[in-house]
Amino acid sequence: MKDKLLIIFGNRIRELRNQKNWSQEKLAEETDFHRTYIGMIERGERNLSLLNIQKFAKAFDLPIEDLFKNL
Repeated sequence: MKDKLLIIFGNRIRELRNQKNWSQEKLAEETDFHRTYIGMIERGERNLSLLNIQKFAKAFDLPIEDLFKNL
């Protein structure tokens, strides 16, 4: 069973990606992750490490704490 927090965080990543009008492929390029990994995160199937969370913050040009707004 998926953890609710992972699903909420995945939705936040999808929301930020959509705000930039990026495809999963574009976000994968920006983070150096594979596109399928991006999809797994957005579906709440992966538990990210702090270092990987930092890559998302850098790609979105946000402080890490902004990734967790409204969680």
